[in-house]
Amino acid sequence: MADDDQAKKPGFRFSLKWEWALSTAFGVLVIFAVIVLLIFNSFMTVLMRQEKTHVADTMNVVVEKLNTQKQPLTGAQVNQLLRPRTVLSETKKPTGPYNNAVLTSLARDSQTVTVYDQKGHPLFATRQSPLAFQKSKKQRISTRKINGRKNLVGIAPIRAKQGDTILGYVQVTDNLRDYRATQVKLLQIDLVLGMMAVLAAAVLSYSLATFLLRPVEAIRDTIHAMREDPKTDRRVPEMHHQDELSDLGGLFNDMLDTTQRYMDQQQQFVEDVSHELRTPVAIIQGHMEMLDRWGKDDPEVLNESIKASLQETKRMKSLVQEMLDLQRAEQIEVNYPNEVSDVSEVVEQVFDNFKMIHPDYVFILDNDVQRPVQAQIYRNHLEQILIILMDNAVKYSQSRKEVHMSYESDSRSLEVAVQDFGEGISQENRDRVFNRFYRVDKARSRTKGGNGLGLAIAKRLIEAYHGRITIESALGQGSVFRISLPILSDKDAQLLTEKKEQAQAANDVPGIKSELLADTSMTDQPTDETPKS
Repeated sequence: MADDDQAKKPGFRFSLKWEWALSTAFGVLVIFAVIVLLIFNSFMTVLMRQEKTHVADTMNVVVEKLNTQKQPLTGAQVNQLLRPRTVLSETKKPTGPYNNAVLTSLARDSQTVTVYDQKGHPLFATRQSPLAFQKSKKQRISTRKINGRKNLVGIAPIRAKQGDTILGYVQVTDNLRDYRATQVKLLQIDLVLGMMAVLAAAVLSYSLATFLLRPVEAIRDTIHAMREDPKTDRRVPEMHHQDELSDLGGLFNDMLDTTQRYMDQQQQFVEDVSHELRTPVAIIQGHMEMLDRWGKDDPEVLNESIKASLQETKRMKSLVQEMLDLQRAEQIEVNYPNEVSDVSEVVEQVFDNFKMIHPDYVFILDNDVQRPVQAQIYRNHLEQILIILMDNAVKYSQSRKEVHMSYESDSRSLEVAVQDFGEGISQENRDRVFNRFYRVDKARSRTKGGNGLGLAIAKRLIEAYHGRITIESALGQGSVFRISLPILSDKDAQLLTEKKEQAQAANDVPGIKSELLADTSMTDQPTDETPKS
């Protein structure tokens, strides 16, 4: 058992908040890296273009200085033009090529300028050139690696202004030191900014996840509370913001309420069965023990015991059926979601049936509708509700055998009322007649049959279809039970009918059969035991 518990324990895992924070941080890192890479490449392209411009400018400066010659270049000429002797001006300040605006490019630390004659022999160099000379008839700038590092190399011919004769060549090598230094600094800055962005995104996303996932934590806590105590009334707190999580919390609460209701129904069912079956089982057991001891030899006692046992057996059968009906009435929305019935037709059918089976009673129907009216209710359930009310009216109208039934409707709802002329019900008992197994006068009720579940079943059925049932009664004058249901428009009725047909086609079910009236007949319906006369 311990091994099983160990096997069920989850391993190391991240919470949803951390998963959210890390995934957001990673996403920010990827987006930031892409943007930085694009900006970095653009910036470095601009820098490389500037370096090439510097190389071109240096070559142009040298060419402009040396193309004034008419003869091929010599070392003395080039040194004189590019490195003149320093002289003192009137201000006693030295002047020379490196304070001349045109020749300042020769002083760049990152560049090496070399001048060659027509045959490629070096005539002048600002510093030792790391590259071998390659002739070129056109000015060109290329990228070459020197000692494993990228360098810019520019080569241009020096042509005389007159005759376009090639006097020599100039080669400028740029080691891109400033370019690489800027590149390293940018990479460092991008790295620091990236780490700051990732950290800020992680903190912000974790805080946001903590805030947004509070409903999930509330649902988790509620589940733990339900696991520890299945009967707890704890629910997910109401959320002020309207989003998917608030919808989830509401649906979860509805599911818990439904589950709790089913658990209460099951417990109530067990308690009712144990309570109501205790007496008939005890009676049958008493008769069987009496017969076993001495009654089996006495025909009179034997006959009496058998009749009493059969009577209690029938009552138990009726009780179990009524309790099952009551239990099923709690699940109407699941089993009968798309039922549509013509209420006018059912009312007239039940009225005509009771006139036929109770000829000694006077039945009066006051029908103010005179047109088909449809409601969202299973036909057999509506019929059962009306039978319960009519049967009670007949059962408790002994002095004045008369029952009135009225049927009326307005634009939104319909109402059916059943009136008897019995003794009526007191105010204190009127509020409890719909409770299961409740009887005002248990002694008189037992003689009329039934188990006190009829009105409880009617109330559960009518409320399951979003209707209501009320009672008006006065002692000595009788009672009136009224049921009301919302009316369906023709369009809504057609839509529900189509849904029902689609569901039947999908499940390959030819039709829905009555579950509540499977073992009952017209004259053997569950009835209420409240005495009225």
